[in-house]
Amino acid sequence: MDANAKPNSDAFEAGRKLFAGPCQFVHAAARLETLPPIGPPEIAFAGRSNVGKSSLINALTGRQTLARTSHTPGRTQELIFFDLAGKLLLVDMPGYGYAAVGKEKAAAWGKLIRDYLRGRASLLRVFLLVDGRHGFKDKDVEMMTALDEAAVSYAVVLTKADEIKPAERAARVESVEAALSRRPAAFPNVLVTSARRGDGVGELREHVARILAERGF
Repeated sequence: MDANAKPNSDAFEAGRKLFAGPCQFVHAAARLETLPPIGPPEIAFAGRSNVGKSSLINALTGRQTLARTSHTPGRTQELIFFDLAGKLLLVDMPGYGYAAVGKEKAAAWGKLIRDYLRGRASLLRVFLLVDGRHGFKDKDVEMMTALDEAAVSYAVVLTKADEIKPAERAARVESVEAALSRRPAAFPNVLVTSARRGDGVGELREHVARILAERGF
């Protein structure tokens, strides 16, 4: 599956229909013991605080207020589960890299994320959101290493594409894909999105629909 390949009309439409279905908050977990039972397949969204995870989830589902957005980084403090038509769970993971969060809280979030990644058989892929204006930061690299070590498949999504000049965007994609080529659990191609303008949202829906079809869901 090549994210940069010509879109497949059937998969694109399957993605549109999937995310057009009903979607609602179903669970929040602050500790491993409070995770919901294994059920539908899951895809998770990870990234630095304020990278736009909640905004992208809202754009994917066509709902402005499904995932809580905030101008204050660090607001998502649990694993937040949304049920998409009973077919898929979307998981909003705590943002990382917010300096104002105390060390104890940051350590608790880190443990929760690591426990979730290691022990969730229903997790099909993690979308690692990276601010397209800046590229990888140290905490993003740490997250990729954690995903590689947990053998969890992940794809990098560059956000805020509307704030990047085309030439800079092409260079950013090239550099990120070069880094991913050395990562064992990484999907090789980058997805580029803008939650505000809707850029890449249809392609990301298609990407998810392809994963489900490939896994027999």
